[in-house]
Amino acid sequence: MCGIAGFADFSNRSSPELVKQMAAALPHRGPDGQGEYFHAGAVCQVGLGHRRLSIIDLSTSANQPMHYDDLHLIFNGEIYNYNEIRDELIRLGHTFQTHSDTEVILHSWRQWGEKAIDQWRGMFAIVLFDEKNNKLIAIRDRAGVKPFNYFFKKGIFLFGSEFKALMAHPAFEKTINHDAVASFLQYGYVSSPHCIFNDTFKLPAGHLLQLDLSTQALAIKQYWNVYDYYNKPKISISLPDAINETEKILTESFQYRMVADVPVGVFLSGGYDSTCVTSLLQRNSTEKIKTFTIGTTDNKLDEAPFARQIAVHLGTDHTEYYCTAKEALDIIPDLPYYYDEPFADSSAIPTILVSRLARKQVTVALSADAGDEVFAGYNRYDYISRYGDKLRSIPKPFRKIAAATMERVSSESIPWLRNKSNFHSRYDKLKNLLNDPSPSELLKNLSQVFTAKEIDSLLQKQIVPLSTLHTSTELKQEYYDALSFMMAVDYQTYMVDDILQKVDRATMSCSLEGREPFLDQKIIEWTAQLPSDYKYHEGQKKYILKQIVHKHIPKEMMERPKMGFGIPVETWLNHELKELVLENLGTATLKEHGLFNEEVVNKLCLDFFAGRKEKYLKIWYLLMFQLWYKRWMN
Repeated sequence: MCGIAGFADFSNRSSPELVKQMAAALPHRGPDGQGEYFHAGAVCQVGLGHRRLSIIDLSTSANQPMHYDDLHLIFNGEIYNYNEIRDELIRLGHTFQTHSDTEVILHSWRQWGEKAIDQWRGMFAIVLFDEKNNKLIAIRDRAGVKPFNYFFKKGIFLFGSEFKALMAHPAFEKTINHDAVASFLQYGYVSSPHCIFNDTFKLPAGHLLQLDLSTQALAIKQYWNVYDYYNKPKISISLPDAINETEKILTESFQYRMVADVPVGVFLSGGYDSTCVTSLLQRNSTEKIKTFTIGTTDNKLDEAPFARQIAVHLGTDHTEYYCTAKEALDIIPDLPYYYDEPFADSSAIPTILVSRLARKQVTVALSADAGDEVFAGYNRYDYISRYGDKLRSIPKPFRKIAAATMERVSSESIPWLRNKSNFHSRYDKLKNLLNDPSPSELLKNLSQVFTAKEIDSLLQKQIVPLSTLHTSTELKQEYYDALSFMMAVDYQTYMVDDILQKVDRATMSCSLEGREPFLDQKIIEWTAQLPSDYKYHEGQKKYILKQIVHKHIPKEMMERPKMGFGIPVETWLNHELKELVLENLGTATLKEHGLFNEEVVNKLCLDFFAGRKEKYLKIWYLLMFQLWYKRWMN
């Protein structure tokens, strides 16, 4: 795991020193070394900067930027099957100076060009400067585990793993994209390919960018698409055989994530996903797998005892730590630094805590994220399966009449229910669903915190909704079912922009490499073609995954309500963080940028502190934006 940064400057106003400054902005991503390359060409200057966290081939010969013939490379991530590719290249006549996967990328690109990507199993953000053909090429992995952000304006192209690297170059313009602010308020993140800044973008997952340095022409193309697998006939296989074959694919993919020349561990929460990773790895290991769990002193939210029970059963080398509320709260002021784009997922806090715990013993940690997107684990999949058809079965005229009635009757006027937690937001969501009970509308209502109507009243400027994959229509009608639709959308949106961004920044905050074993392409390419009722089976989410886990862990040990490490945001906002809320959401502070309608924000705060608990997420989102603005825009 590393950090990359650099530029192609067609105005020739950059310098080797600026490459150093951009790379130096990412010390947490690579504490083991920094390297730069600067090329003053006939048409532009090219700068490549790298921060190294040594994982494979710890020698200095594997430092980056790395060069081969007229190719120059910087790379963030891992190619897990690099040894197999290396052996094939040796048979083809290549010789190697290192034992690194970085050198394998260079040689495979020279041998096969873009077709080399088909062979790479891993996570990566790669930048290649092809000096001979005068092209700068960037490639992001299929799932989007590794970030790649870029800015292109007035003859300068800047890129980096994090925005702070771009900000280190004087040509970067920090002007806010108002439409992106709206996206953040809806989802808690800015949806790809957009960014909070104008003229700045995220390279989408599974895409390749090519900048022609002779003409400044920028071309982006997709080399892998999850819909290519959802848009295939379902595999004809029995459920027992599907379970056995899935276990084989998982085992191989998980084993690849153990490839390293440094200690490796696993985040173990005690849920099905992390237990699956741990159990399959421990079964195939002669040594005890290192596992790590963060506990909380709130028994209602604490899964640490269950994780410990599983660790004992599997025989792992287990470490747990019980954090205090103060330790968790102390992380909040640092969130805007590591998440240098507005980000509101509060589970970033425990992810940072468990990363710090693991980093004391290992340099690589496996996380079990994406099990929900791959195996149908979210509650929203439950809702669409249980209630979607029922809503759609109501004749349209009756639905429209009911929605119109709810439009005229305020939720505030309904006795008893108006005092129930979340009643008002659920009332609005039901009203929207009665108007349109389609899977896309259900997904939107279950995903968004601020509705489009609320954003219109909150933001001072009129916004244009961003074009994102939330509204994808790529799933072909002949392969369409509501579950497949929602899972495919989540795989390309929520997973990339929330889950993977959260884990990347949290692990990198303490120079820990995070790996995502469920995101090997072989897994999703297989599960996308399985019948949906194998994943959501007879009302049970993640059915196949659960059956695999039950082979290794007693069923009664696993079957309990899922809790997770709960962050009591609602309570904090009312007590420990109240002064922070009042300061940052007050009129004087809001006037600094003029983005929000001060009366609307004031009403939100008054309602929340008066007992309207369901508004806490809206307050949290606004607070996270304000703290980000204070850190990066003032």
